[in-house]
Amino acid sequence: MTQTIAQALKFAKTQIELSSDSASLDAQILLGEIIRQERAYILAHPEHPLTEDQQAHYTEWIRRRASGEPVAYIIGRRAFYDREIAVTRDVLIPRPETELLLEQALAFVKEHPSASVVDVGTGSGALAVTLAAHYPQAQVYATDISPSALAIARYNAFLNKANVTFFDGDLFEPLISRHIRVDVVMANLPYIATEELATLEVSRHEPRLALDGGADGLDIIRRLLTQIPSVCNPGALILLEIGADQGDAALKLVQTTLSMEKAEILKDYAGLDRIVKVNFIAPPA
Repeated sequence: MTQTIAQALKFAKTQIELSSDSASLDAQILLGEIIRQERAYILAHPEHPLTEDQQAHYTEWIRRRASGEPVAYIIGRRAFYDREIAVTRDVLIPRPETELLLEQALAFVKEHPSASVVDVGTGSGALAVTLAAHYPQAQVYATDISPSALAIARYNAFLNKANVTFFDGDLFEPLISRHIRVDVVMANLPYIATEELATLEVSRHEPRLALDGGADGLDIIRRLLTQIPSVCNPGALILLEIGADQGDAALKLVQTTLSMEKAEILKDYAGLDRIVKVNFIAPPA
C-alpha cells in the first residue's frame, strides 16, 4: 500500500519517540533525505506519495533510529558551524558546543593570518577543516591516532577544499618528531570518565576511543599538557574542550603543568564549563 508523506511521518514518530526527544524533526530529516526534498517541502506536501523503494528505505532508517542510532550516522553527515561534515561510526559526531572552541581559534587567526594551527585528535576534522576553509593562508595540521578517523577527516578536507596537513599519531608526537611548532592548539579530546561512560547513551554508538578519558576523564588532557612546551611557540593560544563538571580540576591541572599569562574557563550557552583557554609562555631555556 502506497503511503503519503503524512502517513509515513505519523508511522515514524510512533516508532522513534521513545528513543528520541526530537522524534518529529528526526522523522522529517530522514524522510527528506530519502526523497531528496527540504523540510519545507515535506511540511507543505503531506499528500505526496512515496514509491515502494522510498517506503522500504524509510522503514529501515526508522528502525535504525528507533534503536538509538544518531541521525548523523544514518544520513552520513552533521551540520557544524557554517558547513556540513561527513561522519561515520569511526568518528565522534561534532557538537554545537565545540563551535565555541572554533570561534576562539578563528578570532585569534583573524589577528594572526599566517598562524600555525594544530587540531589534536581531529576525528572528523571538523575543527581543522572549518578553520582552514576560513583562513587558507594559515598552516593547519591535524593529528589522530585512528587511521579510520583520519580517512574521514581527509575526505572532509577534500569536500571543503581545505588545505590541512594530516598526521597519523598520538597527540603531539607527529609534530614533535618533525620539529613543528604552532601558535594555536585546538583539542576536543576524550574527557568522559571510564566508569561514567558505560552509563551514557553515547557509548552505544560513538567510538570509545573518542570518548574515554580515563579514571577522572582528564588522563589524555594531562598527557597533552606535558607535551605543550615541545610544540607551542611563546604566546600560543591553547583551547581544550572539557566536561561540564571538570572546570576546576582542569584549570588546576593547567596551572600546575604550564607557564602562562592567563588561563580561564569559558562556559557554553547553557552556562556550563566547556573550554579551557590558555595563553602560553615558554619556560626559560
